Amino acid sequence: MGAPLPDSGGWPAPSRLVVSLVIALLCLLWGSTWVVIKLGLDHLPPLTSAAARFALAGAAMSLLAAGFRAREGGDDPPRWLWLVLGCGYFGLSYGLVYITETHLPSGLVSVLWGVFPMMMAAIGHLYLPGERLHPRQWGGFVLGFLGLAVLYSTDVRSFGSDALPVALLLMLSPLVSAIGTGLIKRFGSRSSSLALNRNGMLTGAVVLGLAALVLERDAPAAWTAPAVLTVVYLALFGTVATFGLYFWLLRTTAASRMSLIAYVTPAVALTLGALVRGEAVRATTLFGSALILSGVVLVVRVRH
Repeated sequence: MGAPLPDSGGWPAPSRLVVSLVIALLCLLWGSTWVVIKLGLDHLPPLTSAAARFALAGAAMSLLAAGFRAREGGDDPPRWLWLVLGCGYFGLSYGLVYITETHLPSGLVSVLWGVFPMMMAAIGHLYLPGERLHPRQWGGFVLGFLGLAVLYSTDVRSFGSDALPVALLLMLSPLVSAIGTGLIKRFGSRSSSLALNRNGMLTGAVVLGLAALVLERDAPAAWTAPAVLTVVYLALFGTVATFGLYFWLLRTTAASRMSLIAYVTPAVALTLGALVRGEAVRATTLFGSALILSGVVLVVRVRH
């Protein structure tokens, strides 16, 4: 997710212990974002909350880019690329997640979104040289989409007729993110990830803010202390810190180890949703999640 970095550029390689600790921290941080989004939606409309998050994250990323851009290296990203990143990944994709969480539990949304690695593999198969899928990986797609079918026919359906179209619309979110990531891998590998993410986040904030002005003009927004804390946490810890740590590890750590994040994050989100919000975790939730996770493991591990 986000922009790849150029080569290591002199950054020291972390020890195996440090790598393991940072991966565990990333799983916890990204897994926690789903329930924190839900907590923020108790006070703020979804698009307003998302716009505030990326406005603050973009400002923080601007400070990081000013301090570390020269050390990171990389070219200025093409304007069209960061516009695609901002409008698609940070704008449309995250906007759909926030809207969906107004209808469904945070843990369930995270599991549904967990098909992203499979969509990314499919995009790579179609458009990225050297990333063709093997026959066994197609079995992973079958498992993953069987898991989606289980969750849509049981858990999603239990939240009423209004929840199903919103949950189906959510599938655009990982698809848009996968397309954006594929474009970045193909056309932005020499670009500065700090600059690309900074520009993308600020663009996403503008897109989400304009959408909020149009669609949430009359929606009540209570900028309480808890609401502000959720925005700050999601911006600084759930966005800037996670992207920074993730790309720092990508310089020196095998992608197969990094893929552990995709396996663990939905489980963390389900657990925190149950503990913090009292969200129900039913047998169908676990079964559907297990099918999706098995599909992701098969697709990603065989790929690596």
